[in-house]
Amino acid sequence: MTPEYPPGPKRRFLGTGFIAFRRDPIAFIQNMAREHGDISYFRMGPQDVYFLNHPDYIRDVLVTHQQNFTKGRALQRSKRLLGEGLLTSEGEFHRRQRRLAQPAFHRQRIASYGAVMTEYATRMSDNWRDGETLDISREMMRLTLGIVGETLFDTDVEAEADEIGEALTSIVKLFNTMMMPFSELLEKLPLPQNRRFVRAKERLDATIYRMIEERRRSGENQGDLLSMLMHARDEEGDGAGMTDKQIRDEALTIFLAGHETTANAMTWTWYLLSENPDVEARLHAEIDSVLAAGRPPTFEDVAQLRYTEMVLAESMRLYPPAWAIGRLSINEHEIAGYTMPPRSLVLVSPYVIQHDARYFPDPERFDPERWTPEAREARPQFSYFPFGGGARRCIGEGFAWMEGILLIATLARAWCLRHVPDHRVALQPAITLRPKHGMLMTLEKRSKQAEITDEQKSYPHAQVVAG
Repeated sequence: MTPEYPPGPKRRFLGTGFIAFRRDPIAFIQNMAREHGDISYFRMGPQDVYFLNHPDYIRDVLVTHQQNFTKGRALQRSKRLLGEGLLTSEGEFHRRQRRLAQPAFHRQRIASYGAVMTEYATRMSDNWRDGETLDISREMMRLTLGIVGETLFDTDVEAEADEIGEALTSIVKLFNTMMMPFSELLEKLPLPQNRRFVRAKERLDATIYRMIEERRRSGENQGDLLSMLMHARDEEGDGAGMTDKQIRDEALTIFLAGHETTANAMTWTWYLLSENPDVEARLHAEIDSVLAAGRPPTFEDVAQLRYTEMVLAESMRLYPPAWAIGRLSINEHEIAGYTMPPRSLVLVSPYVIQHDARYFPDPERFDPERWTPEAREARPQFSYFPFGGGARRCIGEGFAWMEGILLIATLARAWCLRHVPDHRVALQPAITLRPKHGMLMTLEKRSKQAEITDEQKSYPHAQVVAG
């Protein structure tokens, strides 16, 4: 019997869905939601794809029935780079690895990272020059790369930042190729893109294995993530530790994910502030009030930087670093009256639902006031989930929130960033949501602290959480 599928676009010929999706994936799935509702269906070659755009359906897949789903094709293909790291591993192995890495992200440990975050941002701020035009996307990549190297691996990678950034950019550009049908066969051919991928992977591996070798040689336990990975024993399991290959996979995953996503969030935040001077003025007012005499922020200031947190939350609503999440069904799964066969691909998109007017009226408007406690409580769970959900929710979420708030406060206390008017801004939805052409911005030194009104001094603490 022919199964009843949800509504979706008509297929004119084999590959229509894949071609349209690959050309502009965000526009394609936004149009799916607009024309076909909260559950829709299309095919990418031989693959059944179900797109879900309702908070209840998203929770069903990511939380309620998460045991019936594995990672989607995107992250399965990412194993070619990341191996069996936290982003790509499954089942009991993933649970074991997460237990071993979790202590590095406990609240007390995260609090100790704050000084390093502020120090690196202050150094960047001091090196900027009034009137200089920079690619802020590149600047944020360098900044967050240095921070993750120092905080989680006790290693200075600033001298390697450009090379690492170029390697990562090469991999991002090749991501769409890796997602093509039969890419497993194509990658065996001596094609230029395959050679570029191999060179980029070797460059990233060189840094990670160097860190592992230096730590093994020193024999020291620095108390950072790398030491935890190297000395951890699974007390709830077989008591075994990790091999160097497992350490490499986890370290590379966190090394890349821990700076790429935050760098993109920062880049989009500076762009949005440049386009919304009223919001920028209120942000500056809060920073000037909390950071008396222009001092650098500390971990203790984070709770007082309420509007800053709201700005970051709204930026990640409009431009979530992880713009889509895929899952493959293991067994049949029923949702909204439709039965998905095994091996169906389920897509959910923070980007699409976070631009849905049902939950965010006037969704294209940048409005941090959406993140007052009252406004947040009025929305359903999983209308906002930039860090995913369920057992696979981002392990570094707390780290990312603190880092984002401290970086915004440190840099905005001294600078205004102005988007270069004729510089084109476009989305590059690959592994993460990058600006396709970088982000050219001109630096303007803040000459004096803004006058602070009583209204600007008082903002309710948003305490934003994903999902």
